Amino acid sequence: ILTFVFVFTVLGVTRSEKTGVVAGIVIGLTLAFVHILGIPLTGTSVNPARSLGPALFMGGVALQQVWVFIVAPIVGAIIAGLAHKGLYDGE
Repeated sequence: ILTFVFVFTVLGVTRSEKTGVVAGIVIGLTLAFVHILGIPLTGTSVNPARSLGPALFMGGVALQQVWVFIVAPIVGAIIAGLAHKGLYDGE
């Protein structure tokens, strides 16, 4: 869900040259929001590579569960892309 929010925001704010001026701050604040909200819940990872590295070093349960932190962000990003395309394709 958090990756969906982040990717949907990035796609939305970079859609037009008019919003390009504020794109950096909007993307940065959204990423901060995603982490502030998600860290207490799951440790947060909107980047599968960031999840895989620590899991490889930790091994054990972390390595067994890393698939969730790889698959979920990818699925969230795909759904965000499809939702964005569905909402804004005709414009």
